Amino acid sequence: MALGLPEAEQGGHFDVTDFRVRGKIFATWREKDGRAVLKLTPDQQRLFKETAAGLFTPAAGSWGLKGWTLVALDRIDAATLGHAMQMAWRNAAPKSLL
Repeated sequence: MALGLPEAEQGGHFDVTDFRVRGKIFATWREKDGRAVLKLTPDQQRLFKETAAGLFTPAAGSWGLKGWTLVALDRIDAATLGHAMQMAWRNAAPKSLL
C-alpha cells in the first residue's frame, strides 16, 4: 500500500522497514511485531482515535506527542488504513509533489 503512493521508497533502519517520500519517513513497519507506525499530525491522530477507536494509538513519549501513531494492523480494514497512509504520505511529501 505504501509503495503505491507517488515516489514512495522502501528503506530500513535497525530492524524496522520504513517508507519514505524524497527521503522523509511517513510510515514504518516491524514485521516480527506486525506493527505499523504512521506520521500523522497531532490533530489527525486525535481524529483517528475518536473515529476508529482501538485502531490508532499514540506512540510512546515525545514521538506520540508529535503525531506518530501506532496502527493495529490485525484489526484495521484496508480503506481506513489507506486513508491514514495517504495522510501520512502528504505530511511527509514536499509541497511540489502534492
